[in-house]
Amino acid sequence: MSPPQTLRHVICPLADIPDPGALGFSPPGARFPDECFLVRHAGALHAYHNVCPHAGNFLNWKPDAFLTRDKSLIMCSAHGALFNPATGLCVAGPCPGRSLQSVKIAVEDGMVVAFFSSETRA
Repeated sequence: MSPPQTLRHVICPLADIPDPGALGFSPPGARFPDECFLVRHAGALHAYHNVCPHAGNFLNWKPDAFLTRDKSLIMCSAHGALFNPATGLCVAGPCPGRSLQSVKIAVEDGMVVAFFSSETRA
């Protein structure tokens, strides 16, 4: 069996994501739309899998709707869990102390790129 490879997925230009703002995306081969999302907040960019650690629901209720009204926190639309955008840590709601699973990203020549293991995409 060969070792897992890192798959590189170009998402969008960094300029397409407002600060603060969020954008859902799916890696190649995804079974559902918006399996992951980017969140830009206070000048930093982070990415997470779109799964609430409380009950496994998608966080968003419509495309790109991952943030509270004031855009200060990530919010799960199912049960109201609130997460710190910089760390993914639940700060209020039904899963305090648990975290969103991060996705490795980078900005290369102005483009946001995500990296996935071929092992997790199989």
